[in-house]
Amino acid sequence: MRTRRRPYGAQRPMDLGGGVWSVPVPIPGNPLGYTLVYAVESPSGPVLVDAGWNHEDAWLALRDGLAAVGMDVRTVRGVVVTHHHPDHAGLAGRVREESGGWIAMHEADAALVRLIRGMDGATQRAFQAEMIRRAGGEPDAPGPTPSTGRPAPALDGADSSPTDGTGPGKEPGAAGPEPDRWERPDPPAAPDLELRDGDLVDVPGRRLRTVWTPGHTPGHICLHLEDAGRLFTGDHVLPGITPHIGLYPYDRDDVDPLGDFLASLDLVTGMPDVEALPAHEWAFPDAAARAAEIRDHHEQRLLRLHDLLAGLPAVTIWEVAEHMPWNRSWSDLGPQQRGMAAGEAAAHLRTLEARGLARRLPGAPGAPIRFTASRR
Repeated sequence: MRTRRRPYGAQRPMDLGGGVWSVPVPIPGNPLGYTLVYAVESPSGPVLVDAGWNHEDAWLALRDGLAAVGMDVRTVRGVVVTHHHPDHAGLAGRVREESGGWIAMHEADAALVRLIRGMDGATQRAFQAEMIRRAGGEPDAPGPTPSTGRPAPALDGADSSPTDGTGPGKEPGAAGPEPDRWERPDPPAAPDLELRDGDLVDVPGRRLRTVWTPGHTPGHICLHLEDAGRLFTGDHVLPGITPHIGLYPYDRDDVDPLGDFLASLDLVTGMPDVEALPAHEWAFPDAAARAAEIRDHHEQRLLRLHDLLAGLPAVTIWEVAEHMPWNRSWSDLGPQQRGMAAGEAAAHLRTLEARGLARRLPGAPGAPIRFTASRR
């Protein structure tokens, strides 16, 4: 299913038929290039699926792209956000200011937005330092924040995750802006509406149903346009890359984001004959088949990680990340990308632990936690 990704400059707003349009919105300074914002027609004004990065160039692209397909951003009824990351939620607040429309997202990501908006820089830095220390990492390595689940100051919006060579991912190796040129984006706007699994979104004349697909974020959602056989997949199912699935803080034992992601993929594999409209890359005809491919990819990674653990002494999360194969050598990954790699390693370790295939070992108080393999 691999197709060459077209650069942002080659993208244009498109009429996809059935009262749905796509508008490419750039992510400035990031190799991922753009977010595909979708507009769903209704008698009361269009409803947008995602909004794009909060940057003036992105705003102009969204406003002018909607105008190119005959829509005025001031008539937007609402923005339903697939997840809280800034390349999806960033412009939702500005659209609301212009149109008076609503913003909706899943209740789990709404809770994270409240956390983001209430956390100052000093608290974030202390969180990062302690998280990295507990994982056995370099003390000065920038780590993911509790708000974004991604390294700071690396890829807030590129959604990258390391890959083992089976295909490009939204990866730490696909580095974003360098630290001296990076600025942390403003926190997402607080939503007006909080969604749960199965809820119908307020789109008059259409049936747009919420499908809760946690994994990439706790409140990631896909949106099933039931009257047209289409699924807006956000970052959950993408045609040529895979989303970052990380665990933050690295040593949590009360959640299992990769396990959640795999279960969420199973939801999509049970939706045959549904066209996928993803937030990046391109639309494709069979969401279920691609979801099955991504699930198999992660199952293979879990098997390889178990074999890796079996051949090592008790190791820290950071050491596991060093040994795992990425799309660059460990020495070529910058500190932000290493932070993301550690998050992905931690998520895979947690799933093995939940399956009884790995266990964490108690250590001295304050010492980094260590893992070892359990027998299959």
